[in-house]
Amino acid sequence: MSTPPATAAALTEQYAGHLAHPSPPPRDEPWTVQSLADGATGISLLHIELAGQHGSSWRPAHRWITAAATGHISAADTTSLFLGAPAVGFLLTTVPQPYQHLYDSARTTLHQHITALAHRRVDTALTRISNRDLPTFAEYDLLHGLTGIGAYLLRTDPHGTALQRVLRYLVALTRPLGRESRDLPGWWVRHDPARSQSPHFPGGHGNFGAAHGITGPLLLLAQTLRRGITADGHREAIWTICEHLNAWCQYRPTGPWWPEHISRRDLERQRPHHSAPARPSWCYGTTGIARAGQLAAIALGVPDLQAFYEDALYRALTDPVQLAHITDTGLCHGWAGIYQTATRASADARDPRLQTLPQHLGGPFSALSSPGTAPVTGLLNGMAGTALALTTLASQQAPTTGWDACLLIN
Repeated sequence: MSTPPATAAALTEQYAGHLAHPSPPPRDEPWTVQSLADGATGISLLHIELAGQHGSSWRPAHRWITAAATGHISAADTTSLFLGAPAVGFLLTTVPQPYQHLYDSARTTLHQHITALAHRRVDTALTRISNRDLPTFAEYDLLHGLTGIGAYLLRTDPHGTALQRVLRYLVALTRPLGRESRDLPGWWVRHDPARSQSPHFPGGHGNFGAAHGITGPLLLLAQTLRRGITADGHREAIWTICEHLNAWCQYRPTGPWWPEHISRRDLERQRPHHSAPARPSWCYGTTGIARAGQLAAIALGVPDLQAFYEDALYRALTDPVQLAHITDTGLCHGWAGIYQTATRASADARDPRLQTLPQHLGGPFSALSSPGTAPVTGLLNGMAGTALALTTLASQQAPTTGWDACLLIN
């Protein structure tokens, strides 16, 4: 009978076969190749990891990188870690040393544009704060905002002024705006969770997720503090977010959990409209939040806080009721993201129970993976992300390329 690692290795080869050759992007949407979430940029990460960790041929990786970088690469103010110049720039940070010389010129040019983009976006965000207007996801979150750009800068220029300004901005984001918004956290957005206006969320909402909510900034603040990279008010900002998470933590016999988001009405009555935990995903669930809390506790040097978040993670990922909500194998809200995050968390854990999580999760993850049946090919919700997490399961070690830094879990 095949073991999960052996099964994962075979599955990875099958996924790679299905993703061997890039297809041309739609003529009316040529920019899609530059999407880390859905395009060639994200799929490239799989072939880079296979070449770096498993000694596979570099040709497939180069083929996909070339597809991702073909044509005009946008560094407009709407680009982010998951689209445009920052996405392609992040991709090139994962290239193994023997092949880096092939992309030196592109990497240098992209970095200049991304650094300038970071400064422009910080300027815009600080102006918004000084005007005491509410933000949007696109300003600060991991997928579209300055947290994601900060994740790129942490890999490429950790001691540069651009990352320092991003961190100062995130510190400012944790402070209430004042006036009529004084009762709202500084990251309270003016729209609903679908980024539109809804009668269910008058006055916007507060989001807890790693992808779009305050957990993303917490991940970056914790990752930087852990590496000794700080801004004024850095520790206080982390504590502010942790206190907010503590205030909204809910408890059941199966363990603590957090709502995905809260409305103004929830804030007024001090309880969420969610009555039970949703799926324990990386993007919105206990998995992403608990990893962020664990990293924050490690960075702050608070063992009791670390123990709390590690217990929360263990209990969520051993609860069959919560795991039953996981219905796909993707990175964002599926098994791949859960497995990859649990693997990273187990490597840092003080709680010995977390050492068992990768083995506990590896079986069902590989059993549900089915190459060629998913219509989506990309990184966040498609075959590439599933296959990348399977490379971790197959090798029983962390990625050599650091591709999961785009999730800020490493």
